[in-house]
Amino acid sequence: MNNIEYVTTLLESMIQQGRSKAEIVRSVAIACEGWPYVFGAWGEQCTPSGRRRRVRDDHPTIVTACQVLSGKKSVCDGCKWDLPVRMFDCRGFTDWCLKQVGIDLKGEGATSQWNTKSNWVLKGSISEMPKDKVCCVFVQKGNTMQHTGLYLGDGGTCECSSGVQYFKVMKSKWTHYAVPAGLYDETPTPQPPDPDKKPTLRRGDAGPYVTLAQTQLIQRGYDLGSYGADGKFGAKTEEAVKAFQRDWDLTQDGVIGPVTWSYLSSTPVKIEYTVTIPHLSLKDAEALAALYNGAVISKEGDQ
Repeated sequence: MNNIEYVTTLLESMIQQGRSKAEIVRSVAIACEGWPYVFGAWGEQCTPSGRRRRVRDDHPTIVTACQVLSGKKSVCDGCKWDLPVRMFDCRGFTDWCLKQVGIDLKGEGATSQWNTKSNWVLKGSISEMPKDKVCCVFVQKGNTMQHTGLYLGDGGTCECSSGVQYFKVMKSKWTHYAVPAGLYDETPTPQPPDPDKKPTLRRGDAGPYVTLAQTQLIQRGYDLGSYGADGKFGAKTEEAVKAFQRDWDLTQDGVIGPVTWSYLSSTPVKIEYTVTIPHLSLKDAEALAALYNGAVISKEGDQ
């Protein structure tokens, strides 16, 4: 299984090589194979605290598949997803893959995404799907699209159901397809002005390099809120950039130029761990947390 850094490096390399948007989506999707399914997740790093924010009674695996939340262990060590990796549900996975090439599907769920006409240039029954194009595929039951994934244009599919799964041969369950708007237009994936120099980014920018910077900020412990690495340089991203610059004694202008890029690429990645200590008093917990930079305290149940 690949980790976040591997997939980020793959994405950056393909952009620099001038590969097509469809090629990038196909390769990035396959590279995520094995990453976990968490209902409501759109591509944030899989951590116990991140899973806890998504907990729902009708999706018990959010807890049971996590060795920390389920009480099997107090830390992530030994978990198959302790790499780190990202987590998705089905429509979160397709949405995240397309965001890596600057395509932003409108709609919160598979049905609303399907029903938003501006998302697509072509759609219809699965029997009419162009076999040589990367498409979103759907499973319709009644009037709703209950599942979605990616057809990869080569006979195979990628979907996030029991985690991200890659199938070399498409299964018969899919009922509809849709070709995302912008995936096959003549606008190339944004290229850096120089292969060894990433573009300067500031508030208002969008695209895969923004996603890359956001990913690196998240990896280093900077909060981007519910937006995550969405490829849009907004106020939350600017705030995180300034915090990063402040922590490394850089000019706090919220702009990602050559120096900030260099620090983002070379500074250590932050891995989040959760340690559960039953029956510890608040005073003792605060004293313990003070010994570790960045440690936070949360209380669960009667602990």
